[in-house]
Amino acid sequence: MKPKVYVTRLLPKDAMDRILLNCDAKVWEGELPPQRDVLLENVADVEGLVSLLTDKVDAELMDRAPKLKVVSNYAVGFDNIDVKEATKRGIIVGNTPDVLTDTTADFAFTLIMSAARRVAEGDRFVRAGKWKTWGPQLLLGQDVHGATLGIIGLGRIGAAVARRAKGFDMKILYFDVIRQQKYEQELGIEYAKLGRVLAESDFITIHANLTPETHHLIGPKEFDKMKKTAILVNTARGPLVDNMALYEALRDGKILYAGLDVTEPEPLAADHPLLKLDNVIIAPHIASASVVTRTNMGLIAADNLIAGLKGELGPAPVNPEALHNKQQ
Repeated sequence: MKPKVYVTRLLPKDAMDRILLNCDAKVWEGELPPQRDVLLENVADVEGLVSLLTDKVDAELMDRAPKLKVVSNYAVGFDNIDVKEATKRGIIVGNTPDVLTDTTADFAFTLIMSAARRVAEGDRFVRAGKWKTWGPQLLLGQDVHGATLGIIGLGRIGAAVARRAKGFDMKILYFDVIRQQKYEQELGIEYAKLGRVLAESDFITIHANLTPETHHLIGPKEFDKMKKTAILVNTARGPLVDNMALYEALRDGKILYAGLDVTEPEPLAADHPLLKLDNVIIAPHIASASVVTRTNMGLIAADNLIAGLKGELGPAPVNPEALHNKQQ
């Protein structure tokens, strides 16, 4: 008999086909994630779980799933999972790193360019019938080429953004809790403390991990340090930025513009004050949303799941030590 698994959202077809070929899978097909009581009910007898960032996988869920062997997260992040608890119980956790690096970096740079050149404003301007003629002062934006880019969090995605920025002849500063000298040498970029990155950068792009220490990493004090012409981009995690502080900074002219792919919460309420501003672009968490990338993420998630069900490590284990705990 095939092992029972629960999949909390319908994945791309190739990934679903692979899961269904190897597993007895129950799939939540709703557009919104399953409610907590539904999730807890459906993991009661499963050996595997395919989760998304919207699904909280904690000790309570693991208690409800005594047969659980593997949690395969369809994301590079896994802050929705209590990895320490899973490891203690011998439950393998997998994620989908690397495959979305370049696609996400493309989108981060898309937001940099779109915010700098006021693309979304221009589109709204035309659709509203306001475009009457070419004008020398019409929707003036900021140059990207030759500007200073500040990168907060220089992991794979941050480094990929830096590579794109080099093509625009940008000066690049970065801050990371761990100095990344290999990227300094490879890309010719400069390490600086966070305060200097904030103060000197024309564009600031966030690629840090979300931890208790980085929650609201960018707040009122940080906005006070930025240039009035600064543009902030966040494609990492919404809670890295204090959204109300961002709203006030944009409203009061402390910074010029922002481009967000992630927010706190997600989605924003329809009456959120950020949505009333023209100088912010907000996308619905689509930085990795290309057909090829989302399919490849699904295939990695499927392979992580299938390997874990066999008591093996898949292509991207988060906690390989869990395998040892399971065998004890």
